[in-house]
Formats: sequence, structure tokens, C-alpha cells
Amino acid sequence: MSARILVTGGTGYLGRLVVPRLVSAGEEVRVVSRSPHASADGVRYVVADWETGEGLAQAVGDAEVVVHLAGDQLHNEPMARALVRAVRDAGAQPHLVNISVVGAEKVPVRSAFDRRALGYMASKLAQERVLEESGIAWTNLRATQFHELVLIAARALAKLPVVPTPTGWQAQPIAADEVAARLVELAHGEPQGRVPDVAGPEVLTFRAMVRAYLDAVGSRRPTMPVRVPGAASRAYAAGGNLAPDRAVGKQTWAEFLAEHVA
Repeated sequence: MSARILVTGGTGYLGRLVVPRLVSAGEEVRVVSRSPHASADGVRYVVADWETGEGLAQAVGDAEVVVHLAGDQLHNEPMARALVRAVRDAGAQPHLVNISVVGAEKVPVRSAFDRRALGYMASKLAQERVLEESGIAWTNLRATQFHELVLIAARALAKLPVVPTPTGWQAQPIAADEVAARLVELAHGEPQGRVPDVAGPEVLTFRAMVRAYLDAVGSRRPTMPVRVPGAASRAYAAGGNLAPDRAVGKQTWAEFLAEHVA
């Protein structure tokens, strides 16, 4: 029997991978959007405003599962609070499946610079706490950085004459589609609280990832190590964003580049 599933952030990068998987599984899928979209490919779009909360309770409606992917660099906590209010206003009792980030509690954000550089980590941790304390049945999955987002950063940096790379920073990138597959699996199951993290198959320095990208596109631009100050940066250099014991991802960074970079 299909379930009524609401996906927040369904038009975002990860959402565009999760939604088709849910539809293929025969689920009845609604997607929260800031602007109207015509229903298509088995998906119905509902308009809601995260800032005012308008439309969110109606969007939640009779959803049996809410896959919460909506968020940005710094506003994950208020968006989580808006979602909790909407669930309560709707009188709903969904299973809430949330995406978070590995090391959220290990990367301290103490200064304004920390917040500018890596404030996303503290923002996701605050989001988790809102949902955990909400009384809503939930499942929380933490993932390491997506290959696709590392690629966006590498492309932006590669436009500079000399490419800066943060000294000591490491990552354990994973394919976003592998994370999407795990989220769909969790959406089909019972609430579990925090589940084991998912991380990519290898730990790489940021410089190595950028250098591999430059080589893939045939660029000879030099890289230059740059010391990023702050407690958050030190935590990254110490591996606070890694999960080497959860290297369950299959696709390597080199394989991803071979597939996506001409």
C-alpha cells in the first residue's frame, strides 16, 4: 500500500533525487514549494512560506511521512520550528525523516568568522535538537559532504588565477544519489531516532580534491594553501566532519569526476 509522503526541499538538489525514487516506489508524493508548479510525473506541488508559516499546515495535512530536506546555510533551526508548528496545527502524526550532516556536534561555531565559514554545522545541530524535542516520531540521517557540492566549490575556486585551498581540511565525500537511496529506505521504515551515519569511501584533503578537479578539466592553475582561522576550521582539520567507520558509500571522487566532468 502506498503512503502519503510530503517532501520539503523537494525541488532542491537532494530533493530532485529523492522524489523520483519515491514516485517509482509507487508512493503518493507531495512537494512543498515556494511558488506554484503544475502537478507532473506523479508529484503534486503545494505552496507554502517558511518565514510566515502560511500554507505549511495544509501542506502537512494527512501526510504519513515527511521527508525534511529543506534548509540553507544558516536557517535550518527556524525552518524546523516552522515545520513542527505546522505538524501540530494540522493535528498530524507523521514519521519525520530528516537529513543532517556528519560531525554537527564536533564543529564548534564560536565566533562570527566561524559562522561565516562553517555555520552550517551548528545550524544543522540546532535543527536536530528542535526535531528531537518536538515529540514527533522521527528518524535522523547524517551524511558527509556530497560529491556534487564539492564540485560546485571546486569550479568556483578554479576561476581564480591561484586556487586557494584551506590548510589541513579533509572531507569524505559521498554521492548524493546514494544518500537519496538511504533516505527513501528510511521513509519506508519505522521511526528510529538517529540512525548510523553515511559517508563516502575515502578521506581526502580538500587540496587533493581540488587538484583532481583541475587535472580533470586540464587546468594547470596552481593551488595555494590558505590557513583558515577559527575553532570550526581547526575541527575540520582534525577530522570532526569525517566518519571513517561509516565509509559505506561506493563512488569515489575520481569516479565521480570521470562521470561528470568533461
